[in-house]
Amino acid sequence: MDTSLAPTRSNLMKVKDELEFSKLGYDLLDQKKSILVSELLTLVDQAVDYQNRVENALFAADMTLENAIMHMGRLKVANLAGAVNITSSISLGSRKVMGVPLPKVDTAFSGSGPYFSPEGTSMLSEMALGKFREALELMGRMAELKVSIMRLSREVKKTIRKVNALEKLVIPDKEETLRYLSDRIEEQERESFTQLKAVKDKLNSPKDEKKEDADGLSV
Repeated sequence: MDTSLAPTRSNLMKVKDELEFSKLGYDLLDQKKSILVSELLTLVDQAVDYQNRVENALFAADMTLENAIMHMGRLKVANLAGAVNITSSISLGSRKVMGVPLPKVDTAFSGSGPYFSPEGTSMLSEMALGKFREALELMGRMAELKVSIMRLSREVKKTIRKVNALEKLVIPDKEETLRYLSDRIEEQERESFTQLKAVKDKLNSPKDEKKEDADGLSV
């Protein structure tokens, strides 16, 4: 409570405006918190799903590669790998959720097969190539989700701190200051009324005495 403010009508209106503004800010921040938490929970669910998909994709790619090595031999697979000419690129974009910038990751590959003659080779080599590409695409999406979750988590924490500060500190303080000013102003008005009444009674008193004296002389 701010007791340094003079108990005037202008200060009372000022504190009322500040209180309404604080309540409006609280409502907006509370809505922002709800939206951010909802988005965060959605991304967490997606991240759990993509984590499993990435692990399964990497496991499948490794298993396919191991099978190709068993069928063709490690040296031949290594030579085939040297013939593969694929370039990858990652483009970064962004989107915003309640003012929070979140990344968008797009993974692209250029280059198309066949990269080597099918004679004397196993289809497992092509399958392994495709599975590793799939795993890389999933990893790009996974990175996007993890960074988004980190940023949203920080913003949720900041928003919660602001909401709690308004709810537990700022708004109660403004309300107490408003009550203090209202009570002081009412007290001052009562004192002013009492003083005015006393002055009025004092001003009317001599007139009554003069009238009584005049009535006595006339008798």
